[in-house]
Amino acid sequence: MRRLDSFPDAALRVFDRPPLPPPEAIESVYLIGICGKGMGALAELLAQAGYRVSGSDEAAYPPMSTRLAAAGITVLEGYDAAHLDDPADLVVVGNAATPDHPEAAAARERGLAQASLPETLAHLFLGRRRPAVVAGTHGKTTTTGMLVHVLRQAGLDPGFLVGGVLVGEERTAGLGTGAAFAVEGDEYDAAYFDKRPKMVLYRPHRAIVTSLEFDHADIYADWDEYRRAFQAFATRLPPDGLLVLNGEDADVRELADWTWSRLQFYGVEGAEPAGARFDVAARDLRTRDGGQSFTLVVDGQAAAEVELPAGGRYNAMNALAVAAVALDAGATAQQVADGLATFAGMKRRQEVRHDGEVLVVDDFAHHPTAVAATVQGVRERWPGRRVVAVFEPRSNSSRRSAFQAPYAASLTTADAVFLSTPPLRHNDDPAHFVDPDAMAETVRQSGTPAAAYPSADALLPDLLAALQPGDLALVMSNGSFDGLVAKLAAALEAGE
Repeated sequence: MRRLDSFPDAALRVFDRPPLPPPEAIESVYLIGICGKGMGALAELLAQAGYRVSGSDEAAYPPMSTRLAAAGITVLEGYDAAHLDDPADLVVVGNAATPDHPEAAAARERGLAQASLPETLAHLFLGRRRPAVVAGTHGKTTTTGMLVHVLRQAGLDPGFLVGGVLVGEERTAGLGTGAAFAVEGDEYDAAYFDKRPKMVLYRPHRAIVTSLEFDHADIYADWDEYRRAFQAFATRLPPDGLLVLNGEDADVRELADWTWSRLQFYGVEGAEPAGARFDVAARDLRTRDGGQSFTLVVDGQAAAEVELPAGGRYNAMNALAVAAVALDAGATAQQVADGLATFAGMKRRQEVRHDGEVLVVDDFAHHPTAVAATVQGVRERWPGRRVVAVFEPRSNSSRRSAFQAPYAASLTTADAVFLSTPPLRHNDDPAHFVDPDAMAETVRQSGTPAAAYPSADALLPDLLAALQPGDLALVMSNGSFDGLVAKLAAALEAGE
């Protein structure tokens, strides 16, 4: 991560922040950028805890705006320093706020008590809990949601904050009453005044690292810098804590050298490094229509039979990581198996949005490796269907040109590909971002039909014309995709 004093505007980033008031002295909290996924989840958690919560955002729109309104949270549209004239006891500065953001600047200039999202969560909620932090390049949201569900089913009632919505619920955060608190540990930076990765601030007692692969090229200079963030994370666990590592990933395994905590490795039997054994493993992993099954093996002994209603080997790996943490937290192997069998998944992770002649599946995949794994996962979960991949790289990181060739290689695993051009912002240099037309040409050269379009609306008519009964339309984006999934589902329903 970049040092604060290396920024041209370092004078605005390095300042004496007032100490945070003790938790018992805080009654009101104001969030700058309240409609972001993480900030909205924190706002809901604060409201559940009885704090008086308000905040602002540039554009408050559903579903977050309606969820916040239902929680009794005041949301001011637009940013204005006047919003802080009657200051809250604590101002939470979202990491999208820059030093010259009108409200962030006002909080700094007026000397208000202010903190980042992870600081706030740690200060107000994690001090008396045992945080279980899920980190890694891929799979954080699903693994955290799965962990919450399994711990609940075992009667351990965890608190949680996750960057997605569990299917069947509309919450992304909850207080819980048990000792465990499950947190999705993002490696993105905390705030304009704190460039540490969020995950290192969550006071992990138990932690999972699912995978390591270079990502977030907008804030990490290279692979070494990215990897150092996870090394720093591993050092945060106490000696009586537990670090659960993907034993099949050599870079993840190396994190064992950076912790004083207890260690466990997980993986599928047969994939062990030479001379090693997985502490928690899957034996006889089998795909089936609608999911997969395996024998849960703990310390070399068969412990339970697992029926997992999710496709993809990566989801079996996620389940093993969850099993390791849940067992350490007090669940039995059978309780773990029962919880995994009833996990309905996360919204926008292999989420079925239309089930008719054409199956429409919505997924958050946005890294090349995740795209390839998601295509493979839906093939296994719904075998025999033609997979039509519809993809939009949306975020500042996922749009980077460094991912163009890997994206093309990942998309060739689909049967047909439709690409939408990502939005360019006013200060974007197109040379730094992916070229969908060139990417489509690369995919076509591999033998997979592919086309690129200037927008989601331009793409939709040709997509509808191309889809055939029995197809699976896999829509992948880490943004809204301009409502494409809902529009596609509505058009298909109208035509059936």
